[in-house]
Amino acid sequence: MNVHQIIVDSINEAVCNVFSTMVGGDLGPGTDSVALGAPEASDGVVSFIGIAGRWAGTGSLSCSSGMACAICSRLLMTETTAVNEEVLDAVAELTNMIIGGVKNDLERHVGSLGLSIPTVVFGRNFKTRSVGSTEWIVVRFPWNDQELAVKVSLAPSERVAQLAPHVPTHACAMDV
Repeated sequence: MNVHQIIVDSINEAVCNVFSTMVGGDLGPGTDSVALGAPEASDGVVSFIGIAGRWAGTGSLSCSSGMACAICSRLLMTETTAVNEEVLDAVAELTNMIIGGVKNDLERHVGSLGLSIPTVVFGRNFKTRSVGSTEWIVVRFPWNDQELAVKVSLAPSERVAQLAPHVPTHACAMDV
């Protein structure tokens, strides 16, 4: 199983589906790469969502504030020119939809996965870091002279693998 290629294909499919259905934009396949080490300083909007299960990690979307406003305008069918709560909510929802689509594809290969609630950061000249994530699969999509970057860092969960023999395969109810 080539997890890298599965993640790249899943990101491409999820981004294209979400953009064509929800944002009204057609995106072709993105350009993928692998990012290692500390991230560079960023400007704009970054959203993170945790992925947990037998494999664990983080999914992330990043774009300029202008692109975040354009996405929000199309999602909500309003004119948005500055980053505000609606824009941050729109980016969080876009993250949820895209990484949720990736999660659904990955489950066929790595088992059941869960997602956290997205966290969105906006600013200038900031760095983000996800503890334990050293290698990110990055897929970049050009859109209206801007770029959306979708990143996933995923690895087998050591804690789950260590606990697996001791974890019951069924749930039980307890009377309190």
